[in-house]
Amino acid sequence: MSDGQITAIIIVAIVMFASVLKSAMGGGRARRRLRRDEEVTAQTTAENARLRDEVKQLKERLHVLERITVEKENTLSREIEDLRDR
Repeated sequence: MSDGQITAIIIVAIVMFASVLKSAMGGGRARRRLRRDEEVTAQTTAENARLRDEVKQLKERLHVLERITVEKENTLSREIEDLRDR
């Protein structure tokens, strides 16, 4: 083998070693990122559930207020009609 071939083999070996090392080290970051994403997903799910419950409660309150408003309008209309009939 010539010196050029040996140099090429050494360069290829170094690049392969660096690639393996990079993959091994990057895997830890990927696992940490996955755990962080799972935590964010869990927090988002909990927040979504809380917000859905709050929207449900607000819709119920709005429904009650609409019913009270309509009842008052109907009551007021009836009272006016009763006064006119006198």
